[in-house]
Amino acid sequence: MAHNVRGRTTGRKPPAQLAALILAVIFLLIGVLGFIPGITTDYYDLSFAGHHSEAKLLGLFQVSVLHNLVHLVFGLVGLVLARTLAGARVFLIGGGAVYLVLWIYGLAVVNKGSANWIPVNNADNWLHLLLGIGMLALGLLLSRRAGTGGRLDNPIDRP
Repeated sequence: MAHNVRGRTTGRKPPAQLAALILAVIFLLIGVLGFIPGITTDYYDLSFAGHHSEAKLLGLFQVSVLHNLVHLVFGLVGLVLARTLAGARVFLIGGGAVYLVLWIYGLAVVNKGSANWIPVNNADNWLHLLLGIGMLALGLLLSRRAGTGGRLDNPIDRP
C-alpha cells in the first residue's frame, strides 16, 4: 500500500509492486499455457527436460515440462515478493539478473545438443534478453525516492 504524507495508507500499491504483481501473473499464465495443447504446438513431443523437446509455446518458444514448472514457480515467488516494496524490487532486479544469465546461457548452448537442458531456442534468447533488461529497469526506476539516498521502503514494507 502507498502512504500519503501523513503516513496513512492510500489503497494504491507503489508502481514497483504493481509491476512485480503483473509480471508474476504473466509468468503464472505462461506456465499454465505451456501445458495446453494447441497453445503449445507439438504438445505431444513435450519432454520433461532437455533439448529434444519439440513443443513450442505459441509455436515460437521451445518449452519442456521443467521449463513450464519454472515459470509457475517464478510466478508464485513473484506473487509472494510483490506483497512488499522491498520484495517487489528483489523480484524485479533479481529476476532481471536471472534472465540476463539465461540469455547468456542460451547464446552459449543454442544448437549445442545435450548442453541445452532447459531447453531454449533463438526466440527464447531474445525474450530472455528483453525480460532481463525490462525487469532490471522496472526494479531500478519504479522505486520511490530512487537516487535520493533515502530508504526505498517504509517500516511496514520491511520483513
